[in-house]
Amino acid sequence: MNEVPTASAYANEPVQFHPLQVADLSELSRGTQDSYRNMVVNRVNQHCLRLAVMHESYPWHHHPESDELFLVVEGRLHIDLEDGRTLSLGPWQTTTIPAGTVHRTRAEGRTVNLCFEALAAETVFLPEP
Repeated sequence: MNEVPTASAYANEPVQFHPLQVADLSELSRGTQDSYRNMVVNRVNQHCLRLAVMHESYPWHHHPESDELFLVVEGRLHIDLEDGRTLSLGPWQTTTIPAGTVHRTRAEGRTVNLCFEALAAETVFLPEP
């Protein structure tokens, strides 16, 4: 897995496309060969749309003040919760993880998902529960 960004780097990820620019999400996805890449595509008010391409798992974490809405576009994404449950999403399935909920994401093969959350959302990484 590529190095996971620090919480600060995650919060300060630059916006790739600005208002009135067209973003081709399919092209962005195809152009990503990393085993993990999560980028801010654009912003809407105080929130952002992220595109994540991943092949493995992301560490346990939570966002103290931001909900996260996941929408899988390609592959299968498993979201493990601290209480032992796992939510599994396939293409065009979505779920919201409430602020403060400890979770981790795991890709089953190459997975592409969109995530809507507060721009510069704080991320707190945690050891495995």
